[in-house]
Amino acid sequence: MIAAPFHSGERALQAQTGWRERMEAMGPRVIRDYMPNQHREFFAQLPFVVVGSLDASLQPWASVLAAPAGFVHSPDATHLRIDALPAAGDPLTGQLAQGASLGLLGIEPHTRRRNRMNGTVESLDGAGFMVEVQQSFGNCPRYIQAREPVFAAARNNNGAPVQRLDRLDLAAERLIGSADTLFIATAYPEEAAAGDDADARSHGVDVSHRGGLPGFVRVDENGVLTVPDFNGNCFFNTLGNLVAHPRAGLLFIDFDSGELLHVAATAEIVLDGPELAQFEGAERLLRLHVDHALRRPAALPLRWGDAELSPHLAGTGRWARQ
Repeated sequence: MIAAPFHSGERALQAQTGWRERMEAMGPRVIRDYMPNQHREFFAQLPFVVVGSLDASLQPWASVLAAPAGFVHSPDATHLRIDALPAAGDPLTGQLAQGASLGLLGIEPHTRRRNRMNGTVESLDGAGFMVEVQQSFGNCPRYIQAREPVFAAARNNNGAPVQRLDRLDLAAERLIGSADTLFIATAYPEEAAAGDDADARSHGVDVSHRGGLPGFVRVDENGVLTVPDFNGNCFFNTLGNLVAHPRAGLLFIDFDSGELLHVAATAEIVLDGPELAQFEGAERLLRLHVDHALRRPAALPLRWGDAELSPHLAGTGRWARQ
């Protein structure tokens, strides 16, 4: 049990939205400093895991590691071993070191299950790394699109190099503008925690999932992305981090080609105002100013078929024409 699992940014948003009292009672019951057996078994059956990291400039990044099921496994309730390492060009490569903070998201889209674990790298070797648990908790299945991954037949991406984009190009805008899923890494680094009386295990990196109807991420001409935040977000882990440290790392996956688009952005949260009415179901908005991006063609060896959209999206809409 973690007596004070929420830091100042999370608590501030909980208070603003009327959830603080309930989360103060619920948080210590569901956010643990160990992994229950159900979570340990769940991670072990996954063929991929999403990883959030923080670079030397305190920019969060979202990445994904993939290998046959079993490559993630838990030797005991306070550790998770990942038998995989990031490929060249993955932003995780530069951050993977002993003592580094990581956020991990285990998600099984076709069953709409997901669990999160935040921790620190305890050890690292030539085959993978061990993460010591700081926080472990489950997430509701809402807004997950049901699609099942399969490993692609051996393909050659012709050694396609990583492409750095100082601004989103047309291909990147098309991928983002048609997406029904994104992953977002945020952080509450030690530099932001001065004077906070929260448990030290609330510090570090987190990575999460967002879903919506295709096109739920609006791409403006100036490279600003706007994402609706729907009902069900009560912990405010992601947005609470952004209150304290307004930088985010996004990951968009091309589910047909395996292309990965990593986006570094500066974030602001829109809690009220007329813009919320432009998207049915939005309780607040996340506006992301893109700083730069990395495109990695055919980097992910998984492919997905057509998605069955979440039934919870029936209460959401699309961006109103401006």
